[in-house]
Amino acid sequence: MTNVKSSSDAIRFGHTKLPAEQQKALRQAIRIEWITMGFLAVTATLVFLVLGNSQAMKAAWIEDLLSFLPPVSFLVAARIIRKPPSEDHPYGYHRSTGVAHVVAAVALTVMGGYLLVESALGLLKAEHPTIGGISLFGTTIWLGWLMMGVMILTAAPPVVLGRMKMKLAEQLHDKVLYADADMNKADWMTAVAAVAGVAGIGFGLWWADYTAALIISTSILRDGIRNTKGAVSALMDKRAMTYDDREPHPLGEKLDDYLRNLDWTVDAKSRIRDEGHVFHVESFVVPAGSSVPTLAQLEAARDACVAMDWKVQDMVIVPVAELPSEFVPGPTSGGER
Repeated sequence: MTNVKSSSDAIRFGHTKLPAEQQKALRQAIRIEWITMGFLAVTATLVFLVLGNSQAMKAAWIEDLLSFLPPVSFLVAARIIRKPPSEDHPYGYHRSTGVAHVVAAVALTVMGGYLLVESALGLLKAEHPTIGGISLFGTTIWLGWLMMGVMILTAAPPVVLGRMKMKLAEQLHDKVLYADADMNKADWMTAVAAVAGVAGIGFGLWWADYTAALIISTSILRDGIRNTKGAVSALMDKRAMTYDDREPHPLGEKLDDYLRNLDWTVDAKSRIRDEGHVFHVESFVVPAGSSVPTLAQLEAARDACVAMDWKVQDMVIVPVAELPSEFVPGPTSGGER
């Protein structure tokens, strides 16, 4: 009689449950993103109320509105990734984080470009923005003081939130969260630029406002281009990178070293597809001599590799006579170096 594994013992592909540490980090990230959205709702309202005719304040307000995109994208993706794999989606839904990353990045790029052009045109046309007064409790004060006060008050919290998100992004290998954290950490630059622009108007330096707007819009555009490049590359199955896209993920070398040192192999090379939080790994191994590895050997090697890192969601080990260099990135294959 054929020995069939029970459903509890069967090999599972496309698991959606994260380890306890990452589940905790994900819950923390979700809470922080909700806090971020609450803070953004308050700051965007305050900035809108004191907007005036300042181009720098307008750019800062639009940046506040755009800052909603990464948290919303993250929260939507965090729900979708929990769905189990299906016949139509055999790899699961982890790549929803990549889709969310693209959506947020493209929106940043488009709006950053628009603001850059608009600010540059205003500067070339030598349009002189004016800031009037406002009556508060029977006293008329210069609106610029309120503008600068609002920007100063709202500058620090995003920096703190950004640092908290950065740590969680590394724990979760979440590039959407990292992009959001990176934007938050740089928000103080927007506040400083807006304050400088408004102060410039007060001193009669009309061009300071447009210069500040150019600085803010350039920052938005830079964030958008960098994140668009990283998000699109990931969806095109670029080699797995670290959460900040600064270098190839070290897990590939770690897996290859383990597989090469097995007593029944002579060489091994892996290619890793980044699915979002997790990886799908295809490892090609060259057996020693002419022997064919047993199912037990292959399963033991696979289990050891999966246990090596929580991000190894799925793994396939393929015995080959020689490494397929045309498919596996390496220094002799014309792939990335």
